[in-house]
Amino acid sequence: MKKDNFKEIKKVLWIIMFANIIIAFIKIIIGTFVNSSSIVADGFHSITDGSSNIIGLIGVGIAAKPIDEGHPYGHKKYETLTGLFIVGMLVFIGGKIMIDGVNKFMHPIRPEITASSLIVMLVTLCINIFVTKYEYKKGVDLNSAILISDSMHTKSDVFVTIGVIIAITAIKLGVSPLVDSFASVVVSIFIFHSAYEIFKSASDILVDGMVVEAGLIKKITMSQKNVKGVHKIRSRGTIEDMHIDMHVLADSKMSLEESHKLTHEIQDALRKEFSNNADVIVHLEPYRENMNNIAN
Repeated sequence: MKKDNFKEIKKVLWIIMFANIIIAFIKIIIGTFVNSSSIVADGFHSITDGSSNIIGLIGVGIAAKPIDEGHPYGHKKYETLTGLFIVGMLVFIGGKIMIDGVNKFMHPIRPEITASSLIVMLVTLCINIFVTKYEYKKGVDLNSAILISDSMHTKSDVFVTIGVIIAITAIKLGVSPLVDSFASVVVSIFIFHSAYEIFKSASDILVDGMVVEAGLIKKITMSQKNVKGVHKIRSRGTIEDMHIDMHVLADSKMSLEESHKLTHEIQDALRKEFSNNADVIVHLEPYRENMNNIAN
């Protein structure tokens, strides 16, 4: 990942962190004023969003370090590893909300909901939605795993706020305060789902899951002149930090210079298709008729 990208990612994380902290304090103040434990809980949930931004800043700071003797492939996976810390936070939050929801079933409390508190909650919801979309878009544009993961964490706050708004509106209309507990359980399920999605994405990268279909790599490689076959195709990493290696069969009568040229042609073709930063390793093998089955 380019150094400028890391600077841009840090900038986005700082913006999101301040936005989350402001939203959190607004919710806590309003919740305390109207005696609503669900709004206060939503505020503390927003604080965890700010905490995840801090974790993200630390992860990006480490990932931005240059290649050194102990890390010949760089430190980029630290950014992905940071996503797992966010997963842990989501699981903790989801579990706490679910437990609180069950407790409220046993000891229901009717908050004093006002029109102004509903309006403020709707405003914070709109801000949360904007922040989530902004962070996710920046994550995609910058190919940043931490921004995408963190946007999913922030998205969980959107679900929490929606659940709280529905619950307190229903209570304002005279529905039993037990609806607040039901909303909490539903929200926790959404949070657990977000945690699963982040975990799946991060773990695929950390355990070197395939990042590009082998068939597509083979098709592009076979389209190059003098390539007789391709096998043992592997890929790992991310779109921004992609690693591809393969064995390519070529005419054994080719000179060293011609073989070198072919290797670069294959690398250029794959980088043009997938990523300019892709690390492509081509192992050339002499082509023989009896190797046709292996290559294809």
